Amino acid sequence: MDAELVERAVSGDREAFGRLIERHYDFVHAVAWRWSGNEADAEDIAQEVCIRLGSAIRGFRGTSRFRTWLYALTLNAARDHRRRRARDERKMQAYASDPALSAMSAGDDEERREALWAAVRALPEKQCDAVLLVYAEGLSHAAAADVLGCSEATISWHVHEARKRLRTLLGKEAV
Repeated sequence: MDAELVERAVSGDREAFGRLIERHYDFVHAVAWRWSGNEADAEDIAQEVCIRLGSAIRGFRGTSRFRTWLYALTLNAARDHRRRRARDERKMQAYASDPALSAMSAGDDEERREALWAAVRALPEKQCDAVLLVYAEGLSHAAAADVLGCSEATISWHVHEARKRLRTLLGKEAV
């Protein structure tokens, strides 16, 4: 049954593609959960696999069973997700350990990070964008300037202003 659905999906049959997703979603989710150990991450990974499958199905050659191929696709998505989470965590820690912001005293590390990122999201748009690109995405000020279509000095100014505003938002004693 998979072979026929795959053949139709490769040819662009959306109904067949949808049936393949329905038929194998629980398998993908179970694999994702085993690799991530976390329900929310498993959902994210399974959704990513469904998205990737849309373009990857055209590359399926049938040299292995569809389920085996889908397993490999799921493992790659789980590995990518793990790397992305580790990278994001390093970037958040780098921002949270910034000397201008590291003096936050109340709560444990997780609460501090959540409060900090909630405050960053509350910044004016250009400041928020600059902080997220530099600290969350790990871009240099020059690269962030390219993304936002402004000068490097403008990015530096937005980051500086964001730090001042964060001191206000988080309380003088917290920053």
